[in-house]
Amino acid sequence: MQNLIEAFVLGIVEGLTEFLPVSSTGHLLLLGHFLGFESNGKSFEVLVQLGAILAIMLVYFRRLLDIALRLGSDPAARRFVIGVLIAFLPAALIGAVLHGFIKSVLFNPFLVCCALIAGGLVLLVVDELELEVKHTDATTFPLPMYLKIGFIQCLAMIPGVSRSGSTIVGAMLLGASKRAAAEFSFFLAMPTMAGAFAYDLLKSYKTLTFDDSLLIVVGFVAAFFSALIVVRSFLDYVSKRGFAIFAWWRIIMGLFGLAGLWIVG
Repeated sequence: MQNLIEAFVLGIVEGLTEFLPVSSTGHLLLLGHFLGFESNGKSFEVLVQLGAILAIMLVYFRRLLDIALRLGSDPAARRFVIGVLIAFLPAALIGAVLHGFIKSVLFNPFLVCCALIAGGLVLLVVDELELEVKHTDATTFPLPMYLKIGFIQCLAMIPGVSRSGSTIVGAMLLGASKRAAAEFSFFLAMPTMAGAFAYDLLKSYKTLTFDDSLLIVVGFVAAFFSALIVVRSFLDYVSKRGFAIFAWWRIIMGLFGLAGLWIVG
């Protein structure tokens, strides 16, 4: 029962943090470390993301359906889909090659804390920069820009960096508005997270037990409903207020994490 409660709490944290620039994986690893929660091969932290994936697909269902229906007749729709696939490709290739190294070496609480703090400082700086806005629509970025964002997203393979944070910062530095950058991070999340989920499941399904599966299902449900709340409110918030609150949250969590590691190990 205790493990189920911990899985539920971790699922809520996953859903609340997945689409914010604060690193959901970093939060899960730190919280799991201090709770003493251990998943089989660190698979829970990846597989529970399915709840957040389905949440964003539900919120964006009409737009996704519209794009799908226009693929055959609208060059703009085809161009955007190609752009998303181009942005997804670097993470897919590099992630597949470095999968074992990432999970065995980089899933480290100390490294997570350092990445949270460093990423928070970067967010603070970028949020205050007077960047020239060239693109206000996430579906019309130049194709080379999609590829550059895709490579920048690969920094998030270091837990604590944040997939959404890296893509948002990268897009803004390349000329996107805050809202367009955040929205593209949503679109890019779908194939990236789905790919990570499928790859990890393929690698670990033979070692998963019934108890592991039950924990993942509980976390999935919690992540789904908490992610719905975030996806429906995040774009409006960052458009008006920026990313400072998320930057300070990262820094505070990183410092608390370091203090906790120093005190209790």
